[in-house]
Amino acid sequence: MISYNPKDWLTVLFRLHKTDTVRKLFPLILIISAYSGLVAYVEVEVLKISDNRFLKNISVMHNLLGFAISMLLVFRTNTAYDRWWEGRKLWGALTNNSRNLAMKIEAMLPVDDKVNRAFFRKTIPLYAAMLRDHLRTETTRLALDEVDHPELDFDHNRHLPNQVALLMNRRVQELYRNMVITGDQLITLNAELLSYTDICGACERIKNTPIPYSYSVFIKKFIFLYIITLPLGFVFNLGYLVIPVVAFIFYVLASLELIAEEIEDPFGGDANDVPTEKIAANIRIHVNEIIH
Repeated sequence: MISYNPKDWLTVLFRLHKTDTVRKLFPLILIISAYSGLVAYVEVEVLKISDNRFLKNISVMHNLLGFAISMLLVFRTNTAYDRWWEGRKLWGALTNNSRNLAMKIEAMLPVDDKVNRAFFRKTIPLYAAMLRDHLRTETTRLALDEVDHPELDFDHNRHLPNQVALLMNRRVQELYRNMVITGDQLITLNAELLSYTDICGACERIKNTPIPYSYSVFIKKFIFLYIITLPLGFVFNLGYLVIPVVAFIFYVLASLELIAEEIEDPFGGDANDVPTEKIAANIRIHVNEIIH
């Protein structure tokens, strides 16, 4: 995740980052510019159209559709950001629960119980690492896809986060049977352990339930049709200036869609995704500090 100072305008305005949408859209911007130039040349130089009621009415249509497309893109980006923010909250909860479990284990276990202390010092942060890797796999992303993916059928019986959670649950039950912890302490620890599976399930829901396909495709088609028809009507008012104007409008609309695509899957490896790798590393540091 990119850390920056939101009050530093100069740095933000004049610095090009590798995630900047200009880099990704540059080939398409060139194609749109060439298309707009071709339309302008044909209408002005070849056909010599100076007044056409039908083509002029296209610009009126764009004025009416501009509001609709802006509302669609606002909803699209808001929905994507909600998914990103929910993912960040879940990993924040994972951090807090890991710390709480570590503190309870540290307080409940006898000081001389080195074996169990070492076990939880390893497995508590291991869950975060396994969940991070689990959420980045294609198998997890396509778990609810209606199309079968036999190429991803490695071993569905090995849900790694569940395996780690199971190990911790077994060890806690063993501590209770050996009367190392009391029944009340067992109930307290079980509440923390259950939260791991709840967080994992919520993260999987975000990962394998994308924005509905028809909605995403409709927005892309809408932007495409809106852009390719822009030069037809605006040539009469702008002439060859229609080239940079259409290119800029395409850049703005397509950038919003690109940003939404990037943040709607918050558990990937993109620069603006939730920093799951860093959070998992911090959990390991904190647990090692708590459990001695």
